[in-house]
Amino acid sequence: MWTYHPDLLTAPVPRYTSYPTAAQFSDDVGAADMAAALDGVKQGAGLSLYVHIPYCHDICWYCGCNTGAATRAHRLSAYVEALEQEIAMVAERLGGRGRVGRIAFGGGSPNSLPLIDFIRILNQLLRCFDAGEAAISVELDPRRLDRQWIGAMASVGVTRVNLGVQTFAPHVQAHIGRIQPVEMVETAMEALDRAGIRTGFDLMYGLPGQSIEDLEETIRTTIRLAPARIALFGYAHMPRLLPRQRRIDASALPDVDTRFAMAATGYRMLVEAGYQAIGFDHFALPRDAMALAARTGRLHRNFQGFTEDDAPVLIGLGASAISAFPDLLIQNEKQAGPYRDRLARGELPAARGVRRTADDRTRGRIIEDLLCHGRADMAGIDPAPQLAGYEAMGLAVRDGSLLRLTPDALPYARSIAACFDAYLLPSESRFSHAV
Repeated sequence: MWTYHPDLLTAPVPRYTSYPTAAQFSDDVGAADMAAALDGVKQGAGLSLYVHIPYCHDICWYCGCNTGAATRAHRLSAYVEALEQEIAMVAERLGGRGRVGRIAFGGGSPNSLPLIDFIRILNQLLRCFDAGEAAISVELDPRRLDRQWIGAMASVGVTRVNLGVQTFAPHVQAHIGRIQPVEMVETAMEALDRAGIRTGFDLMYGLPGQSIEDLEETIRTTIRLAPARIALFGYAHMPRLLPRQRRIDASALPDVDTRFAMAATGYRMLVEAGYQAIGFDHFALPRDAMALAARTGRLHRNFQGFTEDDAPVLIGLGASAISAFPDLLIQNEKQAGPYRDRLARGELPAARGVRRTADDRTRGRIIEDLLCHGRADMAGIDPAPQLAGYEAMGLAVRDGSLLRLTPDALPYARSIAACFDAYLLPSESRFSHAV
């Protein structure tokens, strides 16, 4: 299937859900820039909203998300009040301009909130924005998902949910602090299907104590349950940056050779089962909107990963949420306390970001096209010298200014895209490996 080139996978590279990446964000960009960007949104412009809920009832040891324990009711209610205030402030700044096509709730786990608070936030969004026709999606923890939640989501118009599954192997679950019996996920899937809500799964390979056979069994179970979308990510072990990962036994992690074999096995099994590959690590059933977008050249990439969302403006709401405008990427205060404090002072909570130059936008387009479509017009941009090595190995083919990835290049797509990253340093260590 794929040829294994271990030397090409040694350098950490970004996931490129934006360009420049968050590594280039600084506090030179802040609330005034966010206000100006909102003022520049045109009447009727397409908008997407992302709402971040930075809490979970149970903190998984592998997790790299910005999330804390949902153990104190007053902390959750204070956050919801601040979020309602931010929604109102942003909407007032827009003054009715812009039409919302999508609303995505992520985290953390949005269902770590009391159900009444989730409904409260959604009502605030619909009251403040022109979002009556918006598609609504929610990231969910199946361990905290009951029939009341599912019924409520169906009644308020949620069309898609994504379940954090990671693995069905009990001994691997014990290694990562996430005990989640397969019967629990099966029950949730049955109820979601009856409610008419489409589902996606997040799966992981490279977990501690995980064998190729464990991954195969998880994928066989997933194929039987038939979620419309699947993301199959490689676990990134970075305990220096993520202290919760220090609870994971690093000696139990699969080696690089095994990780590559796991990625290849997962890809093969899902494609053979009828899923369409979306880039290297996403998969969708052929009738799914993401698969259709990939086939018709309309696939995009944003902070949620691969998407069919083509809105030119994404507004992030909540602590650590990132907003994307054509010439600006900007992130809210990361921690919930400072986030609430800014709003209490009547300020937009945007705290850091980067202004996107013309060169940034050109490089960002090349990177996105390579990852989404396997080809890009690189006219006017000089790639890093490392690109020649990928060409020599037959992983990339150049025809004038057009660069095309060959089928064997899929595991190396992020590394090839990194050849167009003007900010990436050879000594960079804060990113994960490509596989």
